Amino acid sequence: MKVLVVGAKGQIGRHLVRLLSNSEEHDVRAMVRKEEQAVTFREQGVETVVANLEGSVEEIAKAAEGCEAIVFTAGSGSHTGADKTILVDLDGAVKTIEAAEQAEIKRFIMVSALSAHIREKWWEGIKHYFAAKHYADRMLMSTQLNYTIIRPGALLNEPGTGKISAGEELERGSIPREDVAATIVATLNEEHTFRRGFDIISGETPIADALKNI
Repeated sequence: MKVLVVGAKGQIGRHLVRLLSNSEEHDVRAMVRKEEQAVTFREQGVETVVANLEGSVEEIAKAAEGCEAIVFTAGSGSHTGADKTILVDLDGAVKTIEAAEQAEIKRFIMVSALSAHIREKWWEGIKHYFAAKHYADRMLMSTQLNYTIIRPGALLNEPGTGKISAGEELERGSIPREDVAATIVATLNEEHTFRRGFDIISGETPIADALKNI
């Protein structure tokens, strides 16, 4: 399966591109927003396309041409204001969903946030971020796309363990970004995850088994 990684330059995105590049089952195309960001990936032999989430749906659809799946793992980052969160995490995600429909790409994986589907659990101080994730997820769920929504807990830069907890509603927890990326890869062809969303945090169950048991 050829996978477009939207947000490839991000911390989860970089892990994901590496894992897909090393996969015997999948091919990867990295999407970044600046030409200078593409250089590193191209030097590594990774197919890379430049498109901006604040640009047009058509631009994103063109970037996705020939792919069979899209993973949205982009984000404005904690250093930006609420305005960028709305433009990237919400509108950028919705544009990517519309681009998938336009390009006739059915498989779509969204990286969301733990408990984004439960308003009462949104964290104080960053409720705008959870609102952006919540409504982007709801937009995806309203489509005919074959989606999976992955809602990770607090993200860590520690090495992945390959083990997670996964479920419809988990308590607060954390997870290495590397394990989030590995979960995305495992989810691509896992039919048990089709057209559903789930939380993930670090746990004691191997990723493949955890996904089969949600």
